[in-house]
Amino acid sequence: MEQDLSALDSALDTMDVDGFLIDADSTDSDQLYLSGFDAPDPFTTLYADGVHLLVSSLEYGRAKKESNAESVSRMSDYDYFSKVAEYGSEEAEYRVLAEFLANEGVESVAVPSRFPVGIADGLREHGVTVTPDETAVVEGIRSTKTDDEVEHIRVAQKANEASMHAAEDLIAAATVEDGVLHYEGEPLTSERVKEEIEVTLLRHGAALDETIVACGSAAADPHNRGSGPLAVDEAIIIDIFPKDKSSKYHADMTRTFVKGEPSAEIREYYELTHEAFDAAFDALEPGATGEEVHAAVCDVYEDAGYDTLRSNPNAETGFIHSTGHGVGLDVHELPKVSPSGGELKPGHIVTIEPGLYDPAVGGVRIEDIAVVTEDGYENLTDYPIELVVDDE
Repeated sequence: MEQDLSALDSALDTMDVDGFLIDADSTDSDQLYLSGFDAPDPFTTLYADGVHLLVSSLEYGRAKKESNAESVSRMSDYDYFSKVAEYGSEEAEYRVLAEFLANEGVESVAVPSRFPVGIADGLREHGVTVTPDETAVVEGIRSTKTDDEVEHIRVAQKANEASMHAAEDLIAAATVEDGVLHYEGEPLTSERVKEEIEVTLLRHGAALDETIVACGSAAADPHNRGSGPLAVDEAIIIDIFPKDKSSKYHADMTRTFVKGEPSAEIREYYELTHEAFDAAFDALEPGATGEEVHAAVCDVYEDAGYDTLRSNPNAETGFIHSTGHGVGLDVHELPKVSPSGGELKPGHIVTIEPGLYDPAVGGVRIEDIAVVTEDGYENLTDYPIELVVDDE
């Protein structure tokens, strides 16, 4: 994948440092993005006139084949094991890192704000200037997606839609006994629906650690994962945010379903949320800010008499979260679609996910994912927005 790292070059010039250093495993998305190397144990990436890796002997061969690096070094190239025998493992690591940087002509580095403090102090003791990067420059670079990255997210979203379809089909096939949904003679639970989602995702090359299937009052807490039997006539929020196992890119989508007859309050919540959803997309375009898109949603809810965090920062019911967020190697990343959201640019991929919440009523949320284009946006979601689940 071709990367434009000119913003990183500019940031290093501004900070007056020689390079950018990451020490983490590849679950750190900045590490994976910059190095192009997927490894379960921490390794070191230096950006200084190109990408240079320092890895264990175990990962050396694979790093040379798979990474983005111009050069790959081993810890053993710097007499790591003899240093361990003489100084202990931690001091040996600091000395190897200092020699690695010196070999690349680097005397000063910027590091992510969550860089390990022990390593930072160890490098400083060996004469390396270490400066925290407070601008999140690599995350900012990651926020603008290439055509390849957009395609990765499109693939992840197709898997997402298949899993949402499986969940909806399960609810549609359920019968009702004493106000509780049943499937194949057993109560249909949040856990059972999550299992169906996860199995379907695996069959489509994707996976997730957690998902949301929350019913009734549980759905009024936006991040309640949900548990237990699902009820008739109650809103069920299903929020699925999988990662494609090959590309490591995410997707994100939410739908709200009712099996049975929704209350007048739930219908009102749903209609208003759909209106807010449409208003957000009407505002979504290059040059607009995330703040402006979020404001369009707040306007709809506030005009209808509901609290938002804009009108009441301490609100516990109503619209109590931001409108959306960026999606990529992280499921939550830049840009923000919120009161602090900056300018939206072509290549930004964002969610639009308004919602209304009250434990006395339940919760409703609708979420699609879209990429900002030169003249507007492309919605990457192809899934109907319907409240009532038809019986099969």
